[in-house]
Amino acid sequence: MTNSMRPLDLMPAETRRRVEVVLCDIDDTLTTNGRLIAASYAALEKLRQAGLIVLPITGRPAGWCDHIARMWPVDGVVGENGAFYFRYDQAARRMVRAYWLSAERRAADRRRLAELEARILSAVPGSAVASDQRYREADLAIDYREDVEPLPDGQVARIVALFEQAGAQAKVSSIHVNGWFGDYDKLSMTKRLLEEQFAIAPERAHDTAVFVGDSPNDAPMFAYFANAVGVANVRAFEDRLTAKPAYVTDAAGGEGFAELAAALLDVR
Repeated sequence: MTNSMRPLDLMPAETRRRVEVVLCDIDDTLTTNGRLIAASYAALEKLRQAGLIVLPITGRPAGWCDHIARMWPVDGVVGENGAFYFRYDQAARRMVRAYWLSAERRAADRRRLAELEARILSAVPGSAVASDQRYREADLAIDYREDVEPLPDGQVARIVALFEQAGAQAKVSSIHVNGWFGDYDKLSMTKRLLEEQFAIAPERAHDTAVFVGDSPNDAPMFAYFANAVGVANVRAFEDRLTAKPAYVTDAAGGEGFAELAAALLDVR
């Protein structure tokens, strides 16, 4: 695969001016070393104040996403790699929740994932169930470097293989391997959120939404959005990306996100 990632400062001003939606991963994109830094949180606020729609697109769990939708300066959130979207209606003081699968299907899948969890932990020493698992509704997150000693690439690949052998999807983030049963991903639910809540068709979003991320589970988003951006630490996964972002920031993590926000705000 050729390297398609260009420095962010090569993104044309007219391209930046057309952006109306900012879609962002959270871990190691908004965060730096596991913390949400002031610069990236302030950037979220500034983007919204400038009239852009801001939507985190994350693998993090439903419990966290409820908080994010209510408390952060965002317009909604896609969680658990596309299992759902939440949007808090401030005027009605009501949380809008939309799931890809029914409650009955999610309950059945959780039972299957519980069996798979035991299999993975037995087969891959050093792995662990992610500390945020108890707040999840649709997927299983296996920690390979957040609260455990980082596992080698071969062990991470083994976790992916075990999910796939059971008929589950598996995506590698910068900290977890997430697995689930269902035909959705970050991109499919993002398209649904944009259409249902903001009347933005996928064809329009292709050129007027910017996605920013950092790891292999962001590849569908990198592939779809013409002006996708990677924060600098995406280079650590360069040989594992099935699709690369068009642009890459100079800074890593939250500082990289703030760099993108400044570039978008500079033309407004």
